[in-house]
Amino acid sequence: MAPLLAFFSLTFGLTWSFWGLAWGMAGGDVERLPWPIFYLGVFSPAFVALGMTARSGGGEQVRALLSRLFQGAVPPRWYLFAMGYLAAVKLTSAGLHRVFAGAWPGLALDQVPLLLAATIFSTLIGGQAGEEIGWRGWALPRLAGSMGLGLASVLLGVVWALWHLPLFYLPGTDTFGQSFPLYLVQVTGLSVAMGWLYGHTAGSLLLAMLMHSALNNTAGIVPGIPRAPVSPLTLGAPLLGWLTAGVIWAAAFYFLARMPRTGETTAPLVAPAPVAVPPAVA
Repeated sequence: MAPLLAFFSLTFGLTWSFWGLAWGMAGGDVERLPWPIFYLGVFSPAFVALGMTARSGGGEQVRALLSRLFQGAVPPRWYLFAMGYLAAVKLTSAGLHRVFAGAWPGLALDQVPLLLAATIFSTLIGGQAGEEIGWRGWALPRLAGSMGLGLASVLLGVVWALWHLPLFYLPGTDTFGQSFPLYLVQVTGLSVAMGWLYGHTAGSLLLAMLMHSALNNTAGIVPGIPRAPVSPLTLGAPLLGWLTAGVIWAAAFYFLARMPRTGETTAPLVAPAPVAVPPAVA
């Protein structure tokens, strides 16, 4: 467990330091944000994962970890799942909103081709690698080795959401003043869905990156209902947001009930020194 605590501590410390530095240099104006410094924070999970892998396993294990970025020989249905999962969730939530609120939320179905193109482009240029090398490349297999893939996906989802917390306090960002508790609930459920994908694609980081990109880009199929920013710790949020969380967790409970066990997952896990990894993973 000590290597995991070290990984999370270093990742949070580096990311939040880079984000704080970037915000300070911008003088609180998001338009002046030095994006290279900001993105050093975004890529910190990968930096820490690669550094810890190199220290414990050398160049061979670093190459093994990076090779999973190109691991794409999986059945086509998993590509469809990765790209279409959140879109299906959002459309289901829109239908429930029509039932419970008597009106459809905004729909942007005409934007689907553009959103899918953005998803593929973002994946190809490696925009998600900065996170996924760390979260599902390094941390998830080690967590799963000690507690199983299902619980590991839940715990990683909580950590993943908390990592984003500073962005809820930065004016000009998409998450500023929004409900962090709602975000935490949603992202934890989405992490379970990504764990489901991970367990059925032999730990492919290419598929994880594709789904991560889709989560970022296809959410706009059903845009969120605008509201004035409030305290990030409020539970108050539009009905659509909580309906979306409910749909995400309905699916998450299904995934958790049928999640592959760690031993059934054929992911090419990085194998560092025995002291650094639970025996079940190594």
